[in-house]
Amino acid sequence: MSGSYIARIRDSLPSLHPSERRLADTILSFPGEIASYSATELAQLANVSNATVTRFVRRLGYENFDQARQAARATQQTGAAVFRVSADEKGPEAALMAQIAQGRQNVESSFAAISLAEIDDLADALLQAGRVWIIGFRTAQAFAFYLGAQVGQIVQNVTVLPIAGQTFAESLGSISAGDVVILFALRRTVRQLPALCRELRQTPARTALISDVAPQAGADLSQFEAELMPQWRLRVQTTAPGPLFNHAAVLTLCHILATRVLERSGQSGRKRLLAIEALHDSLDEL
Repeated sequence: MSGSYIARIRDSLPSLHPSERRLADTILSFPGEIASYSATELAQLANVSNATVTRFVRRLGYENFDQARQAARATQQTGAAVFRVSADEKGPEAALMAQIAQGRQNVESSFAAISLAEIDDLADALLQAGRVWIIGFRTAQAFAFYLGAQVGQIVQNVTVLPIAGQTFAESLGSISAGDVVILFALRRTVRQLPALCRELRQTPARTALISDVAPQAGADLSQFEAELMPQWRLRVQTTAPGPLFNHAAVLTLCHILATRVLERSGQSGRKRLLAIEALHDSLDEL
């Protein structure tokens, strides 16, 4: 039997005995639990015997429970929210405080490793660029749009990718010398990202990689950096106490970068902002 351990469980459901089915339902409700529980703890959670757990993991094609747990950990490290849901509920107030504390820690840890000189160097490059390309997939696209909207108030030519209804080829073919590309590589990344990194490396543009540095992301991070060879590497923490990644540090980085672009743009930046405000008034937009 092949596939992830969740796929193996789903495939085996029709042939399971009642006690095994109860165990399967428990795991499918909280698929991340098997990664941290012992066989005895999992048996107690599902109200089955240890022998049932042993039979169950062997039915899935694993030699023993430890092998199944390793497979579960490997799946959990991909970052899917469903694998990070826990059956341990400490209450909404405690969960809220944990989220706030983790967000603060993510920001502090991230900017302990990111210097203002790095941010200013990238900000100056954006101001001098012929065009700024900002790329983000899935959750990261929201940050790409945010950064594009903020920087676009100062820098005239900003394009956020992917563009709806177009493939990447049209855009990659337009990247020129003097351009700057900012690529977000936040979990969970799409399969085409390594290939995109290789293609971006072949362009004459300078590149910046914004990625997360949660422990599980190490292999992916090194792969993207090796494929892209970016001029700027900005790594942020996205650790979270719950199933969803905490992106407080990502948003803070976008805000600080855009702010430094504005501050370093000088009179030309202020002139553009004034022109935009005049258009807002003329069109009665705001």
